Amino acid sequence: MLNPADLKWADAPPSLPAGAKMAVLEGDPGKAGPFTVRLQTPAGYKIPPHTHPTAEAVTVISGTFHLGHGPKFDEANLTEMKAGGFAVMPAGMQHFVSSKGECIVQVHAMGPFEINYVNPADDPRQTKK
Repeated sequence: MLNPADLKWADAPPSLPAGAKMAVLEGDPGKAGPFTVRLQTPAGYKIPPHTHPTAEAVTVISGTFHLGHGPKFDEANLTEMKAGGFAVMPAGMQHFVSSKGECIVQVHAMGPFEINYVNPADDPRQTKK
């Protein structure tokens, strides 16, 4: 059992744009098997269009999260999700996200966690080399 005060927040992995924090609730995102994490994003945070090799279930814990589908980041194609909102992205679905204000989402998926950017130039790991 975990209460919010028990969460251990750390910088999100380098495969995500800088600025987000992540707390692991269960499992290990780096290993095969189910995992659940919380991702805390600052105001203005964006993750460019990407896919995952496994399905991803997202629940908004606090703030407002914006989710869009497709190969290009398009503000007009974002759907607003408020606290309590839930979405499932099937494996391979191209999607992108943003938060206008600080936001916390819970992500449940099967590891190992992998993110593949539609445009390789958007991959933050490319700029960290």
